[in-house]
Amino acid sequence: MFSRLFAPKVKVSAHCDLPCGVYDPAQARIEAESVKAVQEKYQANEDPDFRTRAIIIKEQRAELAKHHISVLWSDYFKPPHFEKYPELHQLINDALKAGSAAKASNDPKTGEKLLELIARIDTIFWETKKA
Repeated sequence: MFSRLFAPKVKVSAHCDLPCGVYDPAQARIEAESVKAVQEKYQANEDPDFRTRAIIIKEQRAELAKHHISVLWSDYFKPPHFEKYPELHQLINDALKAGSAAKASNDPKTGEKLLELIARIDTIFWETKKA
């Protein structure tokens, strides 16, 4: 009976335990930089154990980059941002797909593409902060 009385009535979620309002594309950029660096290290090393670890780390970091991009899209950017920057939806979609491509590839070019798209999101993000 007590467990039902004190059970949460509403369940919420956010990118952190407390919706802090702190957003920054730098989080995605740092993860994407890790992806590209690991891809480069993978290419420079023939040790199978090293390569296995590199793949695991690269995939984790790519997923984190995608997560941070998704959080910006779903939690930070609002309708006025999408009206002012009509390319923003497509840009975010392209960045998420680039994250998937980098996750699936050991070619540093895919990591570089992800970084380029995050840089474009970053530019728009900081322009919205000026307003």
